[in-house]
Amino acid sequence: MKLLLDSTLCQGYGLCRESAPELVDLDEWGYAQLRATDVPPDTQDQARDAIAACPQAALRRVG
Repeated sequence: MKLLLDSTLCQGYGLCRESAPELVDLDEWGYAQLRATDVPPDTQDQARDAIAACPQAALRRVG
């Protein structure tokens, strides 16, 4: 599984970080940044939660 972030849609709510702290960091302004696009098997549930939590649909699953 891979995660894709559309940074043009991110509004800096930080809900993705709350759902997946191992996968998502926030920059100095609070906008999401992915630590890596490849999601390890043990954090795939967190990735799905982060995708569902994003009110702007800035995160999506690829593969």
